[in-house]
Amino acid sequence: MARSEKTKYLDPEIISKMDNMALIARLVVEGFIVGLHKSPYHGFSVEFAEHRPYMPGDEIKDIDWKVYGKTDRYYIKQYEEETNLRSYIFLDKSGSMGYSSGPISKLDYGKYLAASMAYLMLQQQDAISLTTFDSKVDQYYPPFAKRSHLNRILAELEKTKHNGEGNISNFLHERAEKINKRGLIILISDLFEKPENIIKALKHFRHYNHEIIVFNVLDKQEKNFEFNSQTKFIDMENKNMLETEPWHIQKDYKQLIQKHIDKLRSICRNNNIDYIDLTTDQDLSIALTEYLNKRAKLS
Repeated sequence: MARSEKTKYLDPEIISKMDNMALIARLVVEGFIVGLHKSPYHGFSVEFAEHRPYMPGDEIKDIDWKVYGKTDRYYIKQYEEETNLRSYIFLDKSGSMGYSSGPISKLDYGKYLAASMAYLMLQQQDAISLTTFDSKVDQYYPPFAKRSHLNRILAELEKTKHNGEGNISNFLHERAEKINKRGLIILISDLFEKPENIIKALKHFRHYNHEIIVFNVLDKQEKNFEFNSQTKFIDMENKNMLETEPWHIQKDYKQLIQKHIDKLRSICRNNNIDYIDLTTDQDLSIALTEYLNKRAKLS
């Protein structure tokens, strides 16, 4: 079925042809909202993000009748302290995030996701923070809920490049000691590190009662390993090289990468951490829906 004019911008390949991150964020979120009208969120839009559904026991006088007129559903306008949430976006920009087998690198996809989530967060009056990192903090923007702050974050994402050797767990431990107010931690990374190290660092945040959602972004070739001729593989961080005939190692490689993903998913679930496995060719609505589900639970 053909996509609408707006929902087509949920396709990362389409938005990869643009170079204005503010425009990308707006078009992705607008497309996402159009899609929501065909989903269980029918009738709910970011313009009503400061509302929550009417629940038994709520005061009828608090129902927003203007919203009811637009959605045919009952919503209660929340007070400021109910809606404000501090959301911390951590975007991995290490060398491995630069890999792409097509038009979109893992970092590109992560930037589109971070930008559209930040745009959506501001509509919900949430305070937005962005940190780009490799083994340590590269750029940090503290949490604020202002349009000017969002613009600075989008400008930063637009110029973020991949480089540096990654050390996710070291970075996470360092950040866990710096963030002293409870919030939502959003990690966007390829997670190329031992799962045990990553989960230990994420549990550091759980110790301080933060909520966490992890987006594990990979290129489809990193999962499928469909190389058809002798290939030279170069580590994008330490520049180590391996030349081989891929079909000799394809089966073992695919088993190892799937084992890595399954282990991350399992230990995240066991620690009440949301884990979403993504590839760079997937529709951005998948990640945004997961974020919105998490945000709704926190309300």
